[in-house]
Amino acid sequence: MYTVCISGKKWEKVGAPDDFRRSAIKDGLEHMFMGQYLHNLDSKGRLTIPSRYRALLVDGAYITQGFDRNLMVWTKSSFEKISQRVSQGSITDPISRLLRRHIYSSGESVEVDRVGRILLPEFLRQVAQLDNEVVVVGVGDYFEIWSPSLWAEQITNLQDAEANQQRFIAFDLSAG
Repeated sequence: MYTVCISGKKWEKVGAPDDFRRSAIKDGLEHMFMGQYLHNLDSKGRLTIPSRYRALLVDGAYITQGFDRNLMVWTKSSFEKISQRVSQGSITDPISRLLRRHIYSSGESVEVDRVGRILLPEFLRQVAQLDNEVVVVGVGDYFEIWSPSLWAEQITNLQDAEANQQRFIAFDLSAG
């Protein structure tokens, strides 16, 4: 029996290591938020979640202010992990207190309704400058919600090949 851990989740399978590796990686990718989607908010501020994301939110989700004038939506289990790490910081450390305020003061528990929508609280829509159209962006363990104009700025940064060479040089992204 072989066991592999991807993003904190364990999969077990009996069989050849090569078969298992492909299966575990595929399973891991199927449990990630990936891709970009353009969606509209309805008049009440509800966002229809992309269908491929909904299965990951069956236990509910948490939404928080992001770090770049965006919103971050976490699965319940991912948010619990983040919460544990944030709570480990000392309350005597001013940076730790700022992070706690950033995460918890803007955090809201959200449920996916029967037609696949979540309600984005008004104060968070204002923080992220969201109007009618939004861009939903998968980022692995969570997804982000952006205004189209702010996401366009991010795309410009992401497509700067020379800057990327310098930014990412320290990361070993080899597949082997």
